[in-house]
Amino acid sequence: MTLRRALGSVLLGAALVGALGGCNATLDSLSSQKSEEAGGADSSAGTTGSTVGKLAIPATLRPVTHSGTYYNAFSDLLGKDNPEVSDKIEAAFQQLFHGDRDTQSIFIEGNTGPDLSSIYDVLHNKQIRTEGMGLAMLITVELDHQEEFDQLWRYSKTRQQETSGPEKGYFDSQCGEGEGTDCYDVYGMQYFALALMLAHGRWHSTPDMPYQADALALLDMFLNKEATNSGVVNGIGNAFSRDRFLVREEPTLADAGFTTRASLQMPAAYWYWAKATGMPFWNAAAKASHSLLVDAADPATGLWPMRSYFDGAPVEGSPGFTQQGYRTQLALALDALWGTASADQAELANRVLNFFDSQGIADYGGTFETDGTPVDTGRAQALVSVNGALAVAARSNPHRKAFVQEVWDQATPSGDNRYYEGLLYLVSMLILSGQLQVY
Repeated sequence: MTLRRALGSVLLGAALVGALGGCNATLDSLSSQKSEEAGGADSSAGTTGSTVGKLAIPATLRPVTHSGTYYNAFSDLLGKDNPEVSDKIEAAFQQLFHGDRDTQSIFIEGNTGPDLSSIYDVLHNKQIRTEGMGLAMLITVELDHQEEFDQLWRYSKTRQQETSGPEKGYFDSQCGEGEGTDCYDVYGMQYFALALMLAHGRWHSTPDMPYQADALALLDMFLNKEATNSGVVNGIGNAFSRDRFLVREEPTLADAGFTTRASLQMPAAYWYWAKATGMPFWNAAAKASHSLLVDAADPATGLWPMRSYFDGAPVEGSPGFTQQGYRTQLALALDALWGTASADQAELANRVLNFFDSQGIADYGGTFETDGTPVDTGRAQALVSVNGALAVAARSNPHRKAFVQEVWDQATPSGDNRYYEGLLYLVSMLILSGQLQVY
């Protein structure tokens, strides 16, 4: 157990500011005096947990099917045939996972032991983040690369998962520069759960790789950590608010865990979990997540602040639309691809693309205030990728072909920024090609 875990609730006042791609700045100085009017305190986030019983988690997963067709934007808008698209995506995968270690790859094969491989953030001192591990697991299961998937999951279970204490079961992630900046990033852990369920559906669980059992254990931890620990212990709580149905910023913020982020929302995953488990909670989570994405967005630009209260109101002093926020476009796009989006999400996606079109499709910068004021005018390949993916959700937008063309014309990311840019590029390509599918 790390020193940071032993510090417990003292860390509720820690502040990590900035927004490096990934979970950086997950922890922030949060007042415990936030009122219901300021966003609504979570009544399940107290310090005793005595009124919170366990939610029943099923022992097995139900098969999940997708009743419709998967929209292929590359084919529909650019006229690309399936072999050309598949070859382009596979070439990108091979470069990012098995290319030159110094300039291309983000996949460290055999890291710390046989059959243990990881994804590293090249830009930030080769840190290993649950964000990258989770996204890479999603990519590998969708592309049918089981060996790489299994190596990634073995690494996470062996090297990142806590094995004792009140935080047992959570996965440690590196989240910023320097010592003591690790965290329990719920974003990556949510992708662990989704990817494991997809792996169970595609490859089936085995005694050596019990995808099903591991996924269900994650859901149990997300919802029942406080019940398991008989309350909030050393600041460790549930990953999800049990009465507001929304994911919290981080489970170590349970005492003030009534804030969330648009970039943490995964409504398509919650739909999948509801189908796979039969649990009403996840249907409610999908609905709450849909509402948060819309309510937190700026009414003019559609951009989201980094942090929001559970009613969508921005947290005072929160940064605006940063690199971390790019993940929000992916959530909207996947929701649309799987046909699970709410009616007002198409309007929101359209609003976001209209804003970036107003900035110049080939010229817009990387970060903004939520009202659209540019902060960093430098081009961000990851943002280009996710805006293209958002065209799947904004089906009536007259500019969407140009956004998709921008993604197609990009080279596979390389160099120091290839971790975040590469992962978001590959996920966006899978969405745009209709290859990010339900299994």
